Amino acid sequence: MDTNNEPEREKNKPGDTLWHPAFCNAIRLELDEYEKDLSFVFEHPLTTGPLKIDVMIIKKARGARIDKNIAEIFRAVNLVEYKSPGDYVSVDDFLKVHGYAYLYASMEKGVDITDMTLTFVESRKPRNLLKYLREKRGFAVEKKRPGFYSVDGDFLPIQIIDSRELSADENLWLKGLSDTLGPGDWLKMLAGAARFDGKHGPLAAYLDVLMRANGKSLMEAYEMSGDMMTLDSIFEGIGLAARWKAEGISIGEARGISIGEARGISIGEARGISIGDARGENRVLGLFKQGYTVEEVERMLAGRENAEAPPGDQR
Repeated sequence: MDTNNEPEREKNKPGDTLWHPAFCNAIRLELDEYEKDLSFVFEHPLTTGPLKIDVMIIKKARGARIDKNIAEIFRAVNLVEYKSPGDYVSVDDFLKVHGYAYLYASMEKGVDITDMTLTFVESRKPRNLLKYLREKRGFAVEKKRPGFYSVDGDFLPIQIIDSRELSADENLWLKGLSDTLGPGDWLKMLAGAARFDGKHGPLAAYLDVLMRANGKSLMEAYEMSGDMMTLDSIFEGIGLAARWKAEGISIGEARGISIGEARGISIGEARGISIGDARGENRVLGLFKQGYTVEEVERMLAGRENAEAPPGDQR
């Protein structure tokens, strides 16, 4: 498949942030109030080989009503493909997941292709994919609301979500899947976390990933907050007290080194100026003792004559 003009994709490296597990937990948090109506299957294997669906959301009852913006198109079986920050949904990705739907329908007894939907989630606008869907496939693509693109013309209801454009009021957890969170974003997220009572499994795993990717802004949010004890209690309550403490120590050490370097430079400059002044004064006094006039000394210091008198020209 030709994917001209698409940006180079980032490769996972050892130590990279594990965004896919965080997404799985984010989607559970988004649909938490409908937990009794939905089943979540993560990394569902389609065959004995490597073919896997990122997230499959199944309605426990086909007629269950899910009043959530990300679930408006949902039917009985809903496949979700996620791309982490720095990655994107390519044309090949679309065709692959589209094929997964037909493969799943052909293998799963009682599931028809018309019972399924596709959702793609990424943190950028998929310009090349939207162009392909419009021009090559003849599908109608419409931006329904900020961050939501609907694709009509296929047997399957399809939507593409740009998580950057989502509202934190409606989709706090999906929007938060970012490595560029600011202190204000953290305060909103922690306020949302405080509302969960006794359901800390997905929340802890989700926040653990974000802490690793956005530790500096988290500490800034901590410093901005007027209620330090509340933040401490949130992390302790969801089992992340140790990670929270370690993150604080690590960032504190880095800040200490940075501040120390800055102070060292400042003190060094001050000392250098002081030493330079003293040496300059001694030099001028030495020239006067040798008998040079004020005008001669000024010319020497301006570089118009040699700073030292020629040999044998002592006065």
